[in-house]
Amino acid sequence: MTLSVYLSGEIHTDWRDEIMEGCRAAGLDVVFSSPVLDHAASDDCGVAIMGAEASKFWHDHKGAKLNAIRTRKGIEEADVVVVRFGDKYKQWNAAFDAGQAAAMGTSLIVMHGDDHQHALKEVDAAALAVVQTSEQVVQILTYVQRGTLPG
Repeated sequence: MTLSVYLSGEIHTDWRDEIMEGCRAAGLDVVFSSPVLDHAASDDCGVAIMGAEASKFWHDHKGAKLNAIRTRKGIEEADVVVVRFGDKYKQWNAAFDAGQAAAMGTSLIVMHGDDHQHALKEVDAAALAVVQTSEQVVQILTYVQRGTLPG
């Protein structure tokens, strides 16, 4: 069974590559998708396609709506959504993606460190698994696909 996995969240570390490589090394049949990871392209897509805006609010509004089309499609098509909350920046869009996945009934895995435990308690409550490492995500996907435990 091929798993479709949507990787959402922070873009400043290589956690996505770690998960994809771990799944390849484990021989898993997984197809990955994600939001646009080029920060400038993600911010400016609306005005680049639909025209400039004098107000930063409307500039961001256009981009957010276009990104929402991609995000909704990715989450709707996913069997599993993994949302990573990093240490450096507040990822409000990641919290939104987690909420969307939960509302759609898509299996949700949330990744974050102990320092986000309290702030993300509601997000964690919506998840089927809460982990700290990419390796744990790979182990979960292995278990889901094969029914086998690590080691």
